[in-house]
Amino acid sequence: MFLYGFLFLLGLLVLYLGAEGLIQGASSIALHYGIRPVIVGLTVVALGTSMPEFLVNVFALLSGESPLAIGNIIGSNISNVALILGTCALALPLAVAPEVISREYSVMLGVMVLFYVCAWDGVIGAGDGTLMVLLLLALGAYVFYDARRTSTATILNSMEGELDSADPDLSTAAKSVYVLGGIGGLALGAHLMVDNAMAIANHMGIDNVVIGLTVVAIGTSLPELAASMVGTLKEESGMTVGNVMGSNLLNVLFVVGTLSIIQPITVDAETLRVHFPVMLAFCALLVPITWFNHKISRLEGGFMVACFAGYMMYLYL
Repeated sequence: MFLYGFLFLLGLLVLYLGAEGLIQGASSIALHYGIRPVIVGLTVVALGTSMPEFLVNVFALLSGESPLAIGNIIGSNISNVALILGTCALALPLAVAPEVISREYSVMLGVMVLFYVCAWDGVIGAGDGTLMVLLLLALGAYVFYDARRTSTATILNSMEGELDSADPDLSTAAKSVYVLGGIGGLALGAHLMVDNAMAIANHMGIDNVVIGLTVVAIGTSLPELAASMVGTLKEESGMTVGNVMGSNLLNVLFVVGTLSIIQPITVDAETLRVHFPVMLAFCALLVPITWFNHKISRLEGGFMVACFAGYMMYLYL
C-alpha cells in the first residue's frame, strides 16, 4: 500500500514536470519563429495545462476504466471551483468583474450542462465528442478574434505566467529536450498515476470512480491551484478566476470531446444521479456568491472549501 502511494505521488511529480517542460520547450520554439506571445499562450500554454487530465484519461480508457476517467474530469471541475477559488479567496478576497459573470462564467456553466446532457444516456459517444470539439473550435476562433481587439499587454497580464520561462534563444537541442522530455514525462507520470490509483482502489475496496473524483482529480488540479494562488497573491484576481473557468472548459471540450471521439466513455448511474449534479451545484454556487457585490469574500471562500471537504467525506463514508 505504501509503495502504491509513493508511486502515485511520484507519477504526479513526473506529470507536473512533464507539463512544465512541454510548455517551456514548445513556447520557446514558437517565440523563436516569431509567433506572437498571446497566440502561444492561447494555444501551447492552454493545451499544455490540460495535458495532465488528457493523458491520465487516455491511460484510464486504455485500461478499460471509464469510471476513473469520468471521475477525474468531474472531480477536477469541482476541485477547480470549490477548492481552488475557495482557497484563493481565503488567502485574499477575489474580485469578479461583472462582464466575467455574464460572459465567461455563463459559457462555462453552459458547457457543464452540455456535459451532463451528453452523458445522460450513459455513454458519451463520438457524436457528443464531435459537438464538443466543434464548440471548442468556435470558442477558440472567438478568443483569437477578441485577442486581435485587445492589447497584447492586457492579455498577457491575464494569463497564468507560464510564458515567463519561455526563452526563444535556447539552443535547438535544448528546446527538443524540453519538448520530448515533457511528452515522455507526461506519459510516464500519467501511467504511474493511473496504475497505482487503481491498485490503491482495489487494495482498499474503493470504487474507481471515487478515486478519480478525489486523489486523481485533486492531483491533476494542483498545477492550476499553484498558478491561481500566485495570481491571487499578486492581486490579479481576474487571472485566478479566468484560470479556473478556462481549465473547466478545456477539461470538457478538449479532453472529453477528443477522447470520446476515439473511444466512447461510459457513465454509470450513480455518477449521473449524484456526481454530475454536485458538479453543477458547485459551478452554480458562484452565481449567488458573486451576483451582488462581484467578489468572493474570505467567508464565502471558507464556505466553498468546507462544502468541498464535506463532499470528499461523503465519498468515503
